[in-house]
Amino acid sequence: MEDRSEKLRAFYAKLICAAAKLNEARIEEAFRSVKREPFAGRGPWWVTIGGQPYVLTPDDDPAFLYQNLLVALDREREINIGMPSAHAYWIATCNIKPGETVVQVGTGSGYYTAILAHLVGDAGRVCAYEIDEGLSAWARDNLKDFPQVEVRTQSGVGPNLPRADLIYVCAGAAHPSRAWLEALRPRGRLLFPLAPAGVLGGMLLVKRLDQESVWAARFAGRAQFIGCAGLQDEEAGRRLTEAFSKDWDRVRSLRLDGAPDDTCWYAGDGWWLSTAGAKGEQTEATKS
Repeated sequence: MEDRSEKLRAFYAKLICAAAKLNEARIEEAFRSVKREPFAGRGPWWVTIGGQPYVLTPDDDPAFLYQNLLVALDREREINIGMPSAHAYWIATCNIKPGETVVQVGTGSGYYTAILAHLVGDAGRVCAYEIDEGLSAWARDNLKDFPQVEVRTQSGVGPNLPRADLIYVCAGAAHPSRAWLEALRPRGRLLFPLAPAGVLGGMLLVKRLDQESVWAARFAGRAQFIGCAGLQDEEAGRRLTEAFSKDWDRVRSLRLDGAPDDTCWYAGDGWWLSTAGAKGEQTEATKS
């Protein structure tokens, strides 16, 4: 049975990387190494390609899990293990290095936490936040064999986050949490869905530079997630929906002071996104 599981994971890892248009051995290895079964629970499973009705698998054959599909953790609340190819692409854009510290917000049952833990290795650390007590307990049990992982049953948008090289957010927000920005180390990265509940927004990759008020930023594709508690705003959602109808791929920086100028793509309360690059950071460098 183990041979079959290994064969399924090897196929799945190649499928996911091909779908994400990635040629990165470390990402493929991570998806090949982490078993999906514990994080999905007992089958059969409800699965979906996203934006479509759920379909129940015929039985609990793990082959159904090793597809490029979302797997429901709580179908009524539409809480899923997210689309593997999307997460593979987003994780690749973060350029995670062994030994780094990662904060994950919105852990779910811990599947992508395990992927992150594999990438940082034994010398790294992953601090995973999950506000739902049931999911947090499940994730803690699933991740007990990853000594570099700590699961915290609390919000990941409040103060006193650990200093991090990467903050990886799996819940949609109307604006970046200042706590995330303050927790980043120099050259640290933040990846979060600028997408309040019900809004098809974008995955914003932000990098901390020497200037505290100007950060390199770009969208790593479109994204829609369940809402992040504490970071919702209905009016912002309406304005973001309008903003994403044009030129979202031209965003190059996040700015925290000064009045928005004619390079402004979207302005929030005390922050704005600009199509102008950040000083000292070449456009290509933001892709690391």
